[in-house]
Amino acid sequence: MRIVGVIVLAAVATAIAPQEWRQASREYPLAVPRDHVSHPAFKIEWWYYTGNLDTTGGRRFGYQATFFRIGVDLSPKNPSRFAVRDLFLAHAAVTDVEGKRYVSAERLNRAGTGTAGASGSELAVWNADWEARSEYGRHMVHARESRFAFDLTLTEDRPAVLHGDHGYSQKGATPGNASEYYSLTRMPTEGTVTIEGEPFRVRGASWMDHEFGTTFLEKYQQGWDWFALQLEDGTDLMLFELRRRDGSIDPHSSGTLAPVAGQPRRLDPADFTLTPGRRWTSPVSGGAYPVEWQIRLPSEKLDLTIKPVLDAQELVGMRTGIQYWEGAIDIEGTRDGHPIRGRGYVELTGYAGGALGDMLR
Repeated sequence: MRIVGVIVLAAVATAIAPQEWRQASREYPLAVPRDHVSHPAFKIEWWYYTGNLDTTGGRRFGYQATFFRIGVDLSPKNPSRFAVRDLFLAHAAVTDVEGKRYVSAERLNRAGTGTAGASGSELAVWNADWEARSEYGRHMVHARESRFAFDLTLTEDRPAVLHGDHGYSQKGATPGNASEYYSLTRMPTEGTVTIEGEPFRVRGASWMDHEFGTTFLEKYQQGWDWFALQLEDGTDLMLFELRRRDGSIDPHSSGTLAPVAGQPRRLDPADFTLTPGRRWTSPVSGGAYPVEWQIRLPSEKLDLTIKPVLDAQELVGMRTGIQYWEGAIDIEGTRDGHPIRGRGYVELTGYAGGALGDMLR
């Protein structure tokens, strides 16, 4: 099953010449909420939700809901609605901190039967009975599996943060290897998380990413380390580091600092350092993931230590062969010498398997 999944995604990534699809561009006028919708002229798109949630009794959960649209054929010659123009992939997971459990699942469907799809007129993306929808600034995110479920409402509480150059996020040396990228960095969240049949009422904060483009990575890029951090003083911080196959860090790594007041500020690689620490080796994939990190932003006098709430937060796609670490984390450190804490989510790719990176080339 895993080999078949890799072959399918590799075919998706190479079936159509990239120039037939629209490339990300600095000229694209990215705007929110207009661009919550699907962008079928671009080959690859995803809507990404992660969050840290608590019960009134102090029990903590992390969650992830990710919806991918992957272009296969820009203009199918077959007029049938069953012709495969796009594939829709989805990942969902729950981290139960107290129970020391991580559970995840994936979906892979096509749009022709209505089983999966994404709207071009509103934020509405679904894969079977998993879905994310938005009405009047409120996002409803839902997934249900045999071992877990969540039904959450997220509120747009802050302006969207446009990353890179007004939303144009360059990932490689080739101009088109980029994405249109924005985030809703701190969305008040409430609803229900169910784990092994037991429901819990929860409240907390979520982070939403939306990216779309056609090609993202260069052949010499191995993977990336991505951080979505919410500090207790209200500062939000996105950082990503692109790793090359030779072990070096790509100069197109980047980030964005979103203060409580004022405009977000773009961060270049010279503005921050990401130092990996302790590694956890997956008994399933064999990937050795750096799950602890030291982050420094000298201009902000920030010195942060990142630790996972649970080591084993690796999502392994049995149908697709996609393997990566995506998990809830705690933040401790100092700002200008004063203690500071926070929470967030970290994504680590390219440490096991290659299907996810292959899909983005």
